[in-house]
Amino acid sequence: MIIGFIGFGKVSKNLLNLIKSDDITFITSAEGRSSKTIENIERADIEVLDTFKEVSIKSDILISANSPKNALEIAKRYGKFAKGIYLDLNNISPDTTLEINKHVENLVDGAIIGKIDSDNPILYLSGLKSDELLFLNEFIETIKISDNVGDVAILKLLRSTYTKSLSALLIESADLAKSYGLEDEFFDILSLTEGDDFKEKSLSRINNTLNSSKRKSEELEEIIDYFDNQELIMVKAALKKLNQ
Repeated sequence: MIIGFIGFGKVSKNLLNLIKSDDITFITSAEGRSSKTIENIERADIEVLDTFKEVSIKSDILISANSPKNALEIAKRYGKFAKGIYLDLNNISPDTTLEINKHVENLVDGAIIGKIDSDNPILYLSGLKSDELLFLNEFIETIKISDNVGDVAILKLLRSTYTKSLSALLIESADLAKSYGLEDEFFDILSLTEGDDFKEKSLSRINNTLNSSKRKSEELEEIIDYFDNQELIMVKAALKKLNQ
């Protein structure tokens, strides 16, 4: 079996490390890649072809793991050459997923939940061809949601409505506690019900949100746009907070 990557960032690198089998060959291309990406490819145990067109043609499973803004263009450019399964792992909206479905055969909508470079992320799948990827359970926990392309993309948005709104609330609550000189005590009393590692996880969530507030604001805007027939009071409040 041949698994090809379009894009070779953290997702691709970790999948390469997790999926170890003598029966699987990994391929990619350095075509048009940055010097940093080319260095990562050269250090990896992966076969490098001249073009992504070749990668697409030769792959039994073609994995697209790029930036969300490039996902549709990548599908349009290379999906027509992919006759195997096209697994899209980009953080894109359900609308974009359905648009990609018009340009590729055998699309499987996927998402990796958990820290991208961890040893135990979970791979969620939806689409008619998802069953053919359940063999990946040997290497990474893999869960099929449904036969419907787009269901995983919707779940990603739903997850974001919770996590990003919670992050905005944590920022506001921690700032209030800090203004009274009670930040440590605030996290201590919450840890009594939320768990011993609550403070560590919360501070990590807050820092991550503040360091990428623009991107997270854009993701919230995407949620509001997709679920435009819903009230979404908390999501809109979180967006207002992040924009501040």
